[in-house]
Amino acid sequence: MIPGNQPPPIYRQFPPEREPGNPVVSLVLGILGLCAWIIPLFGLPITIVGLIFGINALKRVQKGMAIAGVVLSIIGLALSGLNAAWGAYLGATGQHAIINQMMGKGTH
Repeated sequence: MIPGNQPPPIYRQFPPEREPGNPVVSLVLGILGLCAWIIPLFGLPITIVGLIFGINALKRVQKGMAIAGVVLSIIGLALSGLNAAWGAYLGATGQHAIINQMMGKGTH
C-alpha cells in the first residue's frame, strides 16, 4: 500500500459491564424481608443479603431499583432486629407465652 492510503482504524464500543440482576435481587429480597421480619431467623439473613446486593448495585446503572432495595432491606433489618430483641427480652424475663408453654409455666 501507498503510505497515507491506509484504511481508518476500527474502534469498537462495548457496552459497560454490569450485572442487571443485582438491583432486582436487592428489591425482591427487600420485599421478602418486609414479609419475613416476623420470624427473625428468616428476616435477618434475607435483609442482610438484600442490603449487600443493593449496596453493590448502587455502583451500577439501575440505581432506582437499587435504592428501593436498600431502603426496604434497611427497614426489614430494623424490624427483624427489634423483633428479635423484643423476643429475647420477653424470653429472658419469663413473659414469652411460647417459652412459658415449653417450660410448663403456662396457665392451664
